[in-house]
Amino acid sequence: MGLPVLTAVTGATWEADLVGELDRADHGVTVVRRCVDLAELLAAAASGTARAALLSAELRRLDRDAVTRLRAAGIAVVGLFDPGDQVAETRLRALGVGQVLPADAGADLIAAALRDAVGGLGEASVRFDLGDPGAARPRLGLPTPAPAQPVGRGRIVAVWGPTGSPGRTTVAVNLADEAGRLAIPTMLIDADVYGGVVAQYLGLLDESPGVAAAARSATAGTLDAGALARIAWAVSPNLRVLTGLSRADRWPELRPSSMTAVLERSRELAAVVVLDCGFCLEQDEELSYDTAAPRRNGATLALLAAADVVLCVSGADPVALQRTVRALVELREALPDVAPRVVVNRTRSVVVPGDVHREIAGALNRFAGVRDPVFLPQDAKATDAALAAGRTLAEVASGSALRAALRDLAGSLAGVSAPTGQRARRRSRQG
Repeated sequence: MGLPVLTAVTGATWEADLVGELDRADHGVTVVRRCVDLAELLAAAASGTARAALLSAELRRLDRDAVTRLRAAGIAVVGLFDPGDQVAETRLRALGVGQVLPADAGADLIAAALRDAVGGLGEASVRFDLGDPGAARPRLGLPTPAPAQPVGRGRIVAVWGPTGSPGRTTVAVNLADEAGRLAIPTMLIDADVYGGVVAQYLGLLDESPGVAAAARSATAGTLDAGALARIAWAVSPNLRVLTGLSRADRWPELRPSSMTAVLERSRELAAVVVLDCGFCLEQDEELSYDTAAPRRNGATLALLAAADVVLCVSGADPVALQRTVRALVELREALPDVAPRVVVNRTRSVVVPGDVHREIAGALNRFAGVRDPVFLPQDAKATDAALAAGRTLAEVASGSALRAALRDLAGSLAGVSAPTGQRARRRSRQG
């Protein structure tokens, strides 16, 4: 038997003729099942009877999540569209389908595309189950992977940290603001599935569409840079903001595959993309389901895996440092290829005797192997004033030592020199 293939192109006038040609001719392809809808296609894919799927853009309820689930089940996907229908072609590519052909390409070319797609998938699919966030990566299974960091692509900075409110949102918001003030096009995304508060921090409308709308559009394959720009708030000339979920129980809307697509579009809009991520990395949902489970922390894991830089924000007291050490172990187990940079927030000498920087750096190095952490001083007066006004530190406390440290960190992450002294204060007033 040739390569086992599923089809799901119901409603197309050319479907029966194409299936007949694929079965009759010696193309090395065997159609093992003609699925009538998406549910049947996913069920057949999970059964392990096929290696590839041939589908059309008109398949009802087809979205990015469905394509991701097919790939995660080890199914290479090839899309067909009616000749001349550029909208259907564009939609299939937006959904993450790598091999896309017109329906009149001929059985020879379509069979070759199926074989190439399976060859491109290679061994990658066996490493992922249906719930693995790694399977959500848009390039998984493409015959020719895109470059890891092509010229002009924005840099993704994920701000993450353990439970206990170490100041993740404060760091994320002000890093993004400082990058924008350095004339760097910046996007800030509130991706916290447990309770994002970026909107409240910046005094924005809580019920704005934000990241949920972007994720829905990505799932439907309609998200492009222009659509993302319309959804995001233009806080300043160089800063756009995607607000978070208005309610924590809406977390199922932020699927890993959708969020990675949002990141790809964000890279096109901004040179720096700052993510405010949730704290939790647990993957226990898989233990409670026999099939693909909705994973609350799947989006966080996918975003951390996709980030160019991961900042682990820690508090400076003994309890917060212990939580950070444990969180770093969890991160290493979940995503062994991610090497986070630790940012110690709210640094003060009251709770740590001696040289606070040396003592904390020594403890992190001894218990977590962390070298050269970044220290941010505590400035409760400035942060309280910013929260009360719904503004950033640069707007309410331009001379704050915390603001200066965050400005320097933003400059180093973006690869530019942050202004200092009178020039910095003058630019702050102008921004």
